[in-house]
Amino acid sequence: MYLIKEIKLPDESYFYLADDNTEKIMYTEKPVKKARPFVFINAAMSADGKIATIERKQTRISGSLDFDRMDELRASSDAIMVGIGTVISDNPSLTVKSKERKEKRHADGLSENPTRIVIDSMARTPADSDIFLKGEGKRIIAVSKSAPAEKVRRLSNLADIICVGEKNIDLVKLLSELKDRGISRLMVEGGATLNWGLISNGLVDEIYTFVGNIIIGGKIAPTLVDGQGYTCDFCRLALITCERLDDGVLLKWKVNSKL
Repeated sequence: MYLIKEIKLPDESYFYLADDNTEKIMYTEKPVKKARPFVFINAAMSADGKIATIERKQTRISGSLDFDRMDELRASSDAIMVGIGTVISDNPSLTVKSKERKEKRHADGLSENPTRIVIDSMARTPADSDIFLKGEGKRIIAVSKSAPAEKVRRLSNLADIICVGEKNIDLVKLLSELKDRGISRLMVEGGATLNWGLISNGLVDEIYTFVGNIIIGGKIAPTLVDGQGYTCDFCRLALITCERLDDGVLLKWKVNSKL
């Protein structure tokens, strides 16, 4: 008896015909490339699932070990993506901090930082944001067709502009464009609205969440995923690993996308 089987890799899938008894491969089909990068969300949240306070201000939830883990994830990614809300509230630089990791990227022929991408439908990213002021590397601002032309022109002096979508960013088309630009591994650092947009469109492969030992509370404090939310057919996850880290726990999930 022969069965069609599949080997899944981050960037492609191989289909083959194998003997069910001996596992001998009888025929291998040409690999099917994904039309988008491998996408993973990395976040730290409180024990009650909050990623910031009711003021939407970033709060230190994890410790030095988790910060080092996050730096390694950044260094091993082709690009890092955040939403405009995260830029305005936290003003992150999204840079690699470790000198050794920067040097390794340079030795590999890469910029010291991955490409930094902001999802900004109305071109509101401030020109004095740290993503522009700190560290070398490419920057991309994704805008919609509704973005004011003057704001887009201003940002075009600081970053590459990708225009996708009428009023909101078409994330499916954007990720396809990023793949065409050579981005195969994409790290997402929030916020909650962007996380929802990606998950609800079936664009996330894995989620890494550090759960810290604090309670933040607040009815309107952002959670890991906000947005419209599901009422049924919920997004299901499969646990990859669970480990104690600092004063919390690190959970790694595989997303079982229905799309």
